[in-house]
Parts: sequence; C-alpha cells; structure tokens
Amino acid sequence: MDADSFPIDMVSWDSAISLSRSLADIIRASGLAPDLVIAIGRGGYVPARVVCDRLLISDLTSIKIEHWGVAAREFDRAVVRFHLSVDVEGKTILVIDDVTDTGETLITATEYLARHRPGELRTGVLQHKTCSAFQPDYYAERIAEWKWIIYPWALHEDMIGFLEKVLGDQPVSPEGLARFLGERFKMYPDMGEVILALDDMVSLGIASRRDGQYFAAGNRQWRV
Repeated sequence: MDADSFPIDMVSWDSAISLSRSLADIIRASGLAPDLVIAIGRGGYVPARVVCDRLLISDLTSIKIEHWGVAAREFDRAVVRFHLSVDVEGKTILVIDDVTDTGETLITATEYLARHRPGELRTGVLQHKTCSAFQPDYYAERIAEWKWIIYPWALHEDMIGFLEKVLGDQPVSPEGLARFLGERFKMYPDMGEVILALDDMVSLGIASRRDGQYFAAGNRQWRV
C-alpha cells in the first residue's frame, strides 16, 4: 500500500445495513444456528447487532482487538485488548467483524477464542478482501482490488486521520483540503463533515485555524 496515495471507499449507512442483512441471510441459508454472536470491537459492533436482529439471536457479546488505528495506520500486531466475559465451552460461536484486510484481526480472534473450547467457531464479515490471509466462513461482498474502506461508524475519526495526512504548514481552506482528499485518496466527503473534523482537529491540537483556513499544529499523537 502506498502510504501517500490510495483509493478509499466511503460506505453509506444504507449500504452498511444492506451488507449486514445480506450477511445474515447468507448465514441463515447455511443452516448455522449460533448459540452466541461475538462482535469484534469496534468495527463489528453494528454489523453484529444487525445480524442478531435478522437471525433473532438475543445473545450477543464482544471482544476488542486492536490492529488498525485511524486512517489506515497499522499497528505492529493485532492484540486482544478487552477479553471474553462469558463461558463459551461447547457452544456454537459466530464471530462478526466489518472487513478482512490483512486478516490479522480474525486470525488473532479465532486463535484466542479456540482456547476457550467452543463446540463450533464460525466467522463472518461484511466485506472480504481477497488479499487477506484469513478466509472468513461467510461474507456479503468480495473485494478483489485493495482499497481502504470507511464505514459510517468510523467516518469522523477516519476523516480526522486523513485530513491530518493532507494538512501542511501553509493555511488552506476547508474546500482546498477536501480537494486534496479527492486528489490523493479519491475521497469526496460532505463539506459539513470536513469542517466538523477540522474544528475537532483544532481542539485536539492537530491543526491551527487562522481566518477560516487550517494548517498543521504540533500534536501528531492524538490517537494510538
């Protein structure tokens, strides 16, 4: 992946819900009857809830695994940060996340959960990138050409991260920064979202504002 320029797909709420329902329908058609759904935090929270609703499953919990930061910043390795809080021994478990990218998140998740001795362990994602080292059991969409995907539940956070990538030392208008996002990442956000993100960047110390224009400030470590 070129860290300076790569394509981005901004998924709408309607598309995300449609993908979640499609994933649930695929799982239903497979005949799987999970005792418990485990969402991978944070990307799997919304899809897992929609899958549970579609399949009439009431038992939903989560674990949190960290591998990606904001704006396609990758950590050295995936780690379990928040652990499983229920007994899953002998149960049929369905693990839900939003996307397989490198696959490290679900590799870590399944290895961790296998140590808790479930009876059956299956995985599902909204979008499966074929470059992933992990093949999920179920997915709603297959992605053959790599791109960074921004889901609506991560839009504001990722917007800040990508604006930070295009923010320089010289003041630039919000419209100019939005143009830079389009040129470098094929990212075309709503201007209201851009301005909201820029204002939060000022509050976080990432950006400074002068006469309605924005430029880089000193804080480059706002999120790990």
